[in-house]
Amino acid sequence: MTWFESLILGLLQGLTEYLPISSSGHLAIASSLFGIEGEQNMAFTIMVHVATVLSTLVILWKEVVWILKDLCKRQQWNSYSNLNYGTKYAINIVASMIPIGVVGVFFKDDIEAIFGSGTTVVGAMLLVTSALLTFSFYAKPRQKENISLGHAFIIGLSQALAVLPGLSRSGTTIATGLLLGNKKENLAQFSFLMVIPPILGEALLDIKDIFESATAGSGAEATSFGVLLIGFMAAFLSGCAACKWMISIVRKGKLIYFGIYCALAGILTLLFL
Repeated sequence: MTWFESLILGLLQGLTEYLPISSSGHLAIASSLFGIEGEQNMAFTIMVHVATVLSTLVILWKEVVWILKDLCKRQQWNSYSNLNYGTKYAINIVASMIPIGVVGVFFKDDIEAIFGSGTTVVGAMLLVTSALLTFSFYAKPRQKENISLGHAFIIGLSQALAVLPGLSRSGTTIATGLLLGNKKENLAQFSFLMVIPPILGEALLDIKDIFESATAGSGAEATSFGVLLIGFMAAFLSGCAACKWMISIVRKGKLIYFGIYCALAGILTLLFL
């Protein structure tokens, strides 16, 4: 992987992680066009995902601090209803993590096999993303004030399904929340915060593999630390911009345009890649 490829892929990851058009799908398509395969691609993917998590922490740092402060407050733990809102929010995030944790522990090899199966799956899942965004745009359920524990778990189930390349994680989780009747003002923030623990957890487990991939081998098989750093910084900076932009887009309810984009991208991927 060259520094230019790393820069382009990093920018692509940062932008598409938050926009509901599937970062994994776009990375798979771009990697296929660049001819990047194998361990170097996996190491790079993990690095840029960590970069976008850090961009979430930067943009939503006030919300993160608020949750941590509420967790530290003295409160009655004998009943969920007695807990303050920040603590309930943290519990909801934990509940949303359960499905993706099960998938990561028991089906990791199967998922990696899907990622290596080419772009046909990507094209098909982009069409599914388009359908979800379109349906959630036209559906008008009665909106609920706060995301409940049960809804958090269901949104977590949709996040687990979105490990498939081409099925947008943010698009799937936000669309699921909208279909459940949750306020769009709350969903983008929750969708971005709920992904932080799973991605950081995966990165910590794979940190040894990242550095081995960055230093082992020679020539085209090796990905230097400098190349990975370029991709990391590109993903972080573009992720900061996209995170703020996406929160505004969700509040204005303009997800239908991304549904149209995903439909076109899916069709072109299936036809030409």
